[in-house]
Amino acid sequence: MASNEADGSMIFDSLPYYDNDLEQFPVLREKVEKELAREAKPSQALHPRVPPPVNLFTNHPLLEAELTRIESHQPLLPLDTTRHQLPGPHNPGNEEEWRFALKNAHAQLEYQRLRHTNLALLQQYGSNSWRIHNYLTDFTANNIEKTLEELKNLTTEVNRDRKNTQARIGTQLTSLETRWTELISNILQIEMANVALEAEIDRLNKTEAELAAGL
Repeated sequence: MASNEADGSMIFDSLPYYDNDLEQFPVLREKVEKELAREAKPSQALHPRVPPPVNLFTNHPLLEAELTRIESHQPLLPLDTTRHQLPGPHNPGNEEEWRFALKNAHAQLEYQRLRHTNLALLQQYGSNSWRIHNYLTDFTANNIEKTLEELKNLTTEVNRDRKNTQARIGTQLTSLETRWTELISNILQIEMANVALEAEIDRLNKTEAELAAGL
């Protein structure tokens, strides 16, 4: 973990690629795990910068209902085939039923005409349209795979740079820590030598005083 100071310098207080104290000292790992267990669980609330969820098809009830069905993993309702049938009137003497049957026959005839037109268009242009669609799909898939590969390579490069940087900084920190320990040891040795020297001086002063008193 790094932080920028006001002067723009960088301070590293965590080198996960270099620090291995938890592996070397299992007692430290136990202490860390106990400390983490005592901490409150992180909030499940989203970050304020995360946009709210988008409600799709709010103006299209049919599409909204279909999306809800898919999200709930419900099976697709069977197709209604009754509108494609040509039932006759139940009561041949009822003129209204004949009108309804005739209206239904006209609708079925128009449906068959449109179907024939669509099949003719599909036969004439469908193969080329499908080839173009497949080409565009392959092109898009290749671009996505290429972008994904570039992102993976970039991630690997970033992690490699972080590891190399942390290893270099960790080596410097270890060297400085060793030098600091040596300097502290030298200072302690000098202080001990000073204490011993002062004791020797006091002893010599006492000896000199005793000799002077004896004369």
